[in-house]
Amino acid sequence: MRTIAFVTQKGGAGKTTLAASLAVAAAGAGERVIALDFDPQGSLARWGQRRGSANAPHKILVEQFEAARLPRLQAILQRIADSGFTLAVFDTPGADSEAVRVVAETADICLLPARPTHLDVEATAGTFRAIYLAKRKAAFVLNQCPPTPRSARASDAAKDLTQLGVLAEPMLSARIDYQDAVAKGLGVTEYAGEGRAGRKFRRCGPGSGRSSSIRKRKFRPNRQKRARSRACATAWPALRATRHKRCTSEASRF
Repeated sequence: MRTIAFVTQKGGAGKTTLAASLAVAAAGAGERVIALDFDPQGSLARWGQRRGSANAPHKILVEQFEAARLPRLQAILQRIADSGFTLAVFDTPGADSEAVRVVAETADICLLPARPTHLDVEATAGTFRAIYLAKRKAAFVLNQCPPTPRSARASDAAKDLTQLGVLAEPMLSARIDYQDAVAKGLGVTEYAGEGRAGRKFRRCGPGSGRSSSIRKRKFRPNRQKRARSRACATAWPALRATRHKRCTSEASRF
């Protein structure tokens, strides 16, 4: 089972929204997905509750993960994997905390959403350094970019982020479909699959046929960092849909 965590200390960058839509896109590609909400605010967990009345076409298990269970995270994830799940998506608090540190050290890759603003880039850079020093794989996701073509603001932010590490592609534009989808308990590909946001997410998502959506731009990390950069070019958002033997048992509480 692969694990992907959305991590950043800057609030409002879109962690929960992206986690929800990624979980849906992966489920649509054939993955068995569980989404765990480590944020005490419980936004992702409430999104999961809304799915029950939304007639969502894709089945995703969504659970709140309490701080008291953090010491048992590895064992819990093993039980989830043994139950037949193929992907776990983690949503984390928007502040430095024990939950963020434990999740970052556990996930296969950490995705760091950032808006194209100076404050977001600064805050996300600090998070990236902490993850890098912990020798974990990480990539930036430039989110809520101006929808205008060739936005100078988005291009400048992308340049700044690639001076620090790996930037996932594509850059995601600010579209109201993301917010409307979450409000209804859906992912953007379920809510408005033929809209601009839905088409972009589907085109670059699981099962799209693209080998990777993480590319290294014009930055020059040292040899060790380049190796880690190549290794992490497997997760966002082009998750390769891996076919696993379907499990008849259903995991509802771990």
